[in-house]
Amino acid sequence: MLATQVRQKDSVFYFVSYPAEDLLEKVRFISRYYGEGEQIVPEEPPPGDEIAAFIARIERSDRAFQRQLSRAKVRAIKNFYETAVTQPPIPGTILLFTSEHLEFSPMGRIENVGDLQEPRGKYLVIDGQHRLAALHFYRLERPEEAAGIYVPCIIFDGKSEDFATEMFVIINSTPTRINKSHLVDLYEKVSWASEDKKFAARVVDLLYSSADSPLRYRINRLGGRSRRDKWILQAELFNELHRWVSADWQRIQRDGTDKRHVERFYGLVRDFFKAAERVWEDAWGSGSYFVTNSVTLKAMVRVCADLAAVDAEPEEGRVARWERKLAPWTELKRTFRADGFYERFPAKGQVERVARIHRELARAAGIEPVVRPKGKRAGVR
Repeated sequence: MLATQVRQKDSVFYFVSYPAEDLLEKVRFISRYYGEGEQIVPEEPPPGDEIAAFIARIERSDRAFQRQLSRAKVRAIKNFYETAVTQPPIPGTILLFTSEHLEFSPMGRIENVGDLQEPRGKYLVIDGQHRLAALHFYRLERPEEAAGIYVPCIIFDGKSEDFATEMFVIINSTPTRINKSHLVDLYEKVSWASEDKKFAARVVDLLYSSADSPLRYRINRLGGRSRRDKWILQAELFNELHRWVSADWQRIQRDGTDKRHVERFYGLVRDFFKAAERVWEDAWGSGSYFVTNSVTLKAMVRVCADLAAVDAEPEEGRVARWERKLAPWTELKRTFRADGFYERFPAKGQVERVARIHRELARAAGIEPVVRPKGKRAGVR
């Protein structure tokens, strides 16, 4: 197929005007899409295909997303294909990925235009699945019209799944697309994520998955749609932990940032919440109290940072030691009742409310807030 080779820094990719019929036979859908009485059944991601598995996990994580958002969006795009006359129905490029290395043969002296070999397998769609799904249903109803459509495509070949993951994040990392909580899962994958963010993301993952974590499975990784039995959005918890990590990054870098040191940092947060769980007694995890809601948990992370700055060692006996330090919180339970909580902690927004609760909790436990650098990470350029 005729292609234009594009070079940008160390990257080489291809622009192709793909016939719609040929393209639809060469792509794989990894999410379910709906038309009028028809549906596209998703293909299972092959073992080891991490980017396909990630996209599938996001787009299958909520039934309403599949059945309502997908259906409405595909219907709207298909309707545009049907009504567009002078306007091109697919003016934007579809981004395709294949891990196969495609052979490119230049045409004579024009080095960047030539024949590009198609992959043996199917393309993964990094961006444009809804547009292609609508094109699939449009072709079912109007095959002759669809046959005359050529789709502008950008093809990335011969790269690792990590490259595709990073490209997917770059394309989709806006508030209206991938939820920020999903992006936390990917900091380990993308080259542009700073080391302090990766460090904080690893701590969040341990808080979610470790058997000894008081927050195990209570962190909402799916964003705003899945709230059942969840206490805090992963993105909110990450932001609070990253705030701490960022301020102490110079010391953390000096001590080490490997797995052992991530687990050591996790141990501080884990032990603090174990101690907090004990002193809050029946208020911990209760819907009648706002002890384990997002603003209070974020405030407690700040208290944890203050306490860890002066009493992190020795690790042995730390939970009991911190339980004694936080014991006055037991007397605050009535203050944290759900009924009237926002009146007792008035604020213009969450940022101010978290700061207010932090001061109240620190004062009650006799813990001096640590003044940390603001703005750029201390010691990081």
